[in-house]
Amino acid sequence: MGAFMLTDAACRKAKPSPDGKPRKLPDALGLYLTIMPSGYKVWRFKYRHAQKEGKLVIGPYPDVTLQDARAERDRVRALLRDGLNPSLEKKLRKMVTASEDLDTFELITRAWHKERAKTLSPRYAKQLLSRFEENVFPVIGQLPIKKITAPMILAVLRKIEARGAKEMAKRVRGHISDVFSWAIGNALADQDPSAVVRKALIPADTGKRPALVDLQSARQLLIKIHSAESAQVATRLASTLLALTAARPGVIRMAERHEFEQLNGPSPIWRISAEKMKLTRQRKRDSAYEFLIPLAPQAVEIVQEAMQTSQSKRWLFAGVQKDAPISDNTLSKLYRENGYAGRHVPHGWRATFSTIMNRIAAEANRPSDREIIDLMLAHIAGGVEPIYNRYLYMPRRRQIACEWAAMLSNGLLPAASPTRF
Repeated sequence: MGAFMLTDAACRKAKPSPDGKPRKLPDALGLYLTIMPSGYKVWRFKYRHAQKEGKLVIGPYPDVTLQDARAERDRVRALLRDGLNPSLEKKLRKMVTASEDLDTFELITRAWHKERAKTLSPRYAKQLLSRFEENVFPVIGQLPIKKITAPMILAVLRKIEARGAKEMAKRVRGHISDVFSWAIGNALADQDPSAVVRKALIPADTGKRPALVDLQSARQLLIKIHSAESAQVATRLASTLLALTAARPGVIRMAERHEFEQLNGPSPIWRISAEKMKLTRQRKRDSAYEFLIPLAPQAVEIVQEAMQTSQSKRWLFAGVQKDAPISDNTLSKLYRENGYAGRHVPHGWRATFSTIMNRIAAEANRPSDREIIDLMLAHIAGGVEPIYNRYLYMPRRRQIACEWAAMLSNGLLPAASPTRF
């Protein structure tokens, strides 16, 4: 490069090379101005570090003046004298700037979620973010992540526990901890205050979900919930279909119109895609694992009424916003508000169905029904036969479904008007 020194006038008047190639105007000590064929001008600095040649972009001219470019060159030369790699140092400076932009817990969580969602199913990724939006962001979302303390996080979790969702509080704490771990790894936080909160949570009930397991109590529950005037029609119908089919609450909530087939025929079914079932990520992508639920006449009546009353073209049980289904907490809240907190939860209908129908099978000396009942609950069993063989034991499954619905709704859901008690 020699000792050649540019002037501002020379930089300003410099034109692109007529051969269409980038033109270099050297200054001194490795600094030079590149003029691109388009006329764009940019300062660069050529250096050697660890016996390797490197080039560093300083910035465009005239935004970066000749004087500024020389000052930056001299700063970088000082780094080289200290044995530092200027390219690496520039990356670190960008990271610091980025960390200043990503400051609040909500912004950092959304950045974490964007990365995390790449490895999740779309449905679970959406559910994961909604847990933050509903439970966490309103309390600590706008706070700088480094200012968040363990008591603040505990206050978030106590609110969740207060509504009886102890397991959800445990899960949310784990999600918050994941965000802090990601932030620490990206130099956005120094510690994870949620770690010390874990043992302060109210222990979740590790036993079975509370459920009524005698027919009379189950019938009384069906009446009370279905006739709860404070609840939306969609919520009450969803609860009734949940009881009649013993499906998982999440599957009921996400039920779509097109999934119900042959409703006016002799063999009505509910065809649930593998993606919605509780399967491994690989099996969720395999249509062979779709699940069929045979529908009893009472269940068909509920489905048909839901189709008539739902204002959504897609969802069978639309929420307040008709373009979305009822929320995760809708059914649980309905049961709590009607006096069943600690006695029966929506998921409990599966235990109710299993207990009562297995008891009947034992009394009737039908041991083979046990496997069929488990299959109706979509419980995964071992063996080489495909676990979700969609038509396995279908005639007997339909008989059991009809027997269960008839017992549960006897005198409560007359065929002419199934939802009028």
